[in-house]
Amino acid sequence: MFSNKSLLITGGTGSFGNAVVKSSLSKNFKEIIIFSRDEKKQEEMRLQLNNKKLKFIIGDVRDHKKIEQSMADVDFVFHAAALKQVPSCEFYPMEALKTNILGTENVIDSAIKNNVKKLVLLSTDKAVYPINAMGMSKAMAEKVLVAKSRTIKSKTVICATRYGNVMASRGSAIPLFVSQIKENKPITITDPKMTRFLMSLEESVKLVFYAFSKGQQGDILVQKSPSSTILDLAKALQIIFERKNNIKIIGTRHGEKAHETLVNREEMIRAISSSKYYRIPADNRSLNFNKYFVSGDKKITSVKDYTSANTKILTIKEIIKKLKTLKFIKENIL
Repeated sequence: MFSNKSLLITGGTGSFGNAVVKSSLSKNFKEIIIFSRDEKKQEEMRLQLNNKKLKFIIGDVRDHKKIEQSMADVDFVFHAAALKQVPSCEFYPMEALKTNILGTENVIDSAIKNNVKKLVLLSTDKAVYPINAMGMSKAMAEKVLVAKSRTIKSKTVICATRYGNVMASRGSAIPLFVSQIKENKPITITDPKMTRFLMSLEESVKLVFYAFSKGQQGDILVQKSPSSTILDLAKALQIIFERKNNIKIIGTRHGEKAHETLVNREEMIRAISSSKYYRIPADNRSLNFNKYFVSGDKKITSVKDYTSANTKILTIKEIIKKLKTLKFIKENIL
């Protein structure tokens, strides 16, 4: 599928984009183009990977002309560029709009104009029932993708992946807890009953390539993942590091959800389930408002969201087993 083809990754020097780049180097791509704003990170990647397949372009997805020019002769696009920090987007929501919504439209339009074979957008659980500017902007990015999927006249296929917090990613609970454990500080927990999906970086990258392989026009693809309570996660880390730090309950932070939702109940009605994934097809109903006043869908009342509270919740023993597979944990145990 990828042999002798070219791949462009927006936001390729970010933590997730970086992982996709490294995985892509084993996929027989002819060329992998990194499109991002940070020249320092590009130079670090260039020196670290030292691979002739890699090509670097300095640019911003807000710049329609630049992203369009950069996609000439590109076969596949992975769109990971985004403003992802919740506090930053709360303080500067218009910046989130410009990058996450308008930037996404620029990328999609450029892919269609250049007859790209497939584009995969990276989305987040925060786009489902969003309560902050970051989630709202990513939800709108998804809506832009689905809306454009209805009108594409070229052979370009556009779809999205949606995932929760990746285990041990920057700013997540695991690095914080490990740091507190090693420094003999109390482990600070917002709510012991709070749950989070446990998805490794490797699993999230596999979801991207699954989308390239199986995603259809306007699809949103979600991986089924187990979860744990925040309290059990902290206890598992205590056991791994053989420490007995006090656990301090500090209360839920502003804008923080008790549970992650990856598929809402409205989507679950039409979601297609397989052993490892949900495929959410585009809602292609016509723009006929009369139908919304005279008929509804009775099934929706009996369907539940897919959340970190109703997926398989791991025991402490199972959490320990999963944590020990992480590179971050292995490096910190030494």
